[in-house]
Amino acid sequence: MILWFTFVQIGVATAGGLLCIVLGLAGRRPSDLSVGAMALLELLLIAQIVIAIVAPLAGNPPTGSLLEFWVYLVSAALLPLAGVAWALLERSRWSTVILGIAALSVAIMLWRMQVIWTVQVA
Repeated sequence: MILWFTFVQIGVATAGGLLCIVLGLAGRRPSDLSVGAMALLELLLIAQIVIAIVAPLAGNPPTGSLLEFWVYLVSAALLPLAGVAWALLERSRWSTVILGIAALSVAIMLWRMQVIWTVQVA
């Protein structure tokens, strides 16, 4: 993983998550803003999948469990999709809060993936 890209992803996930939680608690239903924040996060996660495929070939292999890393990455990539699907099916203020919780969960998972990639020794 690339450290600066991980920080960008965590920043986007945290900002999007807090935005969605604030919008949801203010009574706003899912909108282009909240769903767009999740779409941006999903694009960054797709880029991370490409980076995770290319990095070992470029001489940057993970030091931790590769299986654990990929389980985190695939799960993190599915969370925004599941949150948006929920928000489109149940268009209430709580759906927007769920989008925020999903984004904050992805931020935590991204940090764990960075630790698996760089700190642990298998």
